[in-house]
Amino acid sequence: MCITNKDDVHDQIEQLKQAHRDLDSAIGDLQHKTPPDSLEIVRMKREKLLIKDKIVRLESTLVPDIIA
Repeated sequence: MCITNKDDVHDQIEQLKQAHRDLDSAIGDLQHKTPPDSLEIVRMKREKLLIKDKIVRLESTLVPDIIA
């Protein structure tokens, strides 16, 4: 994935944040089912963590390197 400008990075971050929120909602729905699907919940939580890592990496590209 090659993102060339800051607008593209911001767009990608927003898409990932939406996917993160969607997964959070889906996980909440699954947890309230009887019986909850534990394996699916674990899979979705893992995917949610991967998305969060991508968001952090992209956000770090927007912060300029500061030489102390």
